[in-house]
Amino acid sequence: MLKFAICDDEPYMLEELSAHLSGYMKAKNRISYTVDYFSNGRSLMESDCAFDLIFLDIQMEQPDGMEIARMLRQQSNQSLLIFVTVLKEYVFDAFEVEAFDYLTKPLDYGRFRRTMDRVMRVLEQQAAKSIVIQRGTSCEVILLSQIVYCEVQGRKIYIHQSDGRIIDYYDKLEDFERRVDGRFFKCHRSYLVNLDYVRGCNAGQVILSGEDRIPVSRLRERDLTQALLHYMKEREP
Repeated sequence: MLKFAICDDEPYMLEELSAHLSGYMKAKNRISYTVDYFSNGRSLMESDCAFDLIFLDIQMEQPDGMEIARMLRQQSNQSLLIFVTVLKEYVFDAFEVEAFDYLTKPLDYGRFRRTMDRVMRVLEQQAAKSIVIQRGTSCEVILLSQIVYCEVQGRKIYIHQSDGRIIDYYDKLEDFERRVDGRFFKCHRSYLVNLDYVRGCNAGQVILSGEDRIPVSRLRERDLTQALLHYMKEREP
């Protein structure tokens, strides 16, 4: 089930976005979804729910939509963000928080539909990419998009996820690396990092979302930069 959120302090916009989303999803037969509504950023931040997509107004009482987006990213929240606003001048700030798109008011349904088409393609790709971790007699399915980085200690691999959970199991990092895709980069003999969460590299450390840091070997720093540039280019629409 897909989980959407709409955060806007204007009731008519909550209704308009809800109607657009309902009409779009109705045409996507058999896709189940839920929508949560928030009239301010604080209530969104207090929500325990993890959303696939958040529609976020920029002009709200503090914290405004841009500040809420920064707070979400600092918490390693990887929800797709779509800003909905009358303020076109904020379009460049949207790149800073990795916004998926930027819709201006009044909403154009054709533009909305094209954006949602792209959203659905991304969400479908994310859902299709996962790995199964075997732990004794039990197993667990983990989305690749939720893995921030992996580290090996002794004979165990520790998988650090975006929600703060850490799963450990017995495996070799080389074998794990063969099971994941091109978004992962081996920055150190004991670490494999998801490039989606990399925010920079400095003094022998990879800087991650939320300011976490992991080591990068001196010989791999240049390769990491090249891998990031190549990965970002591939993601361009």
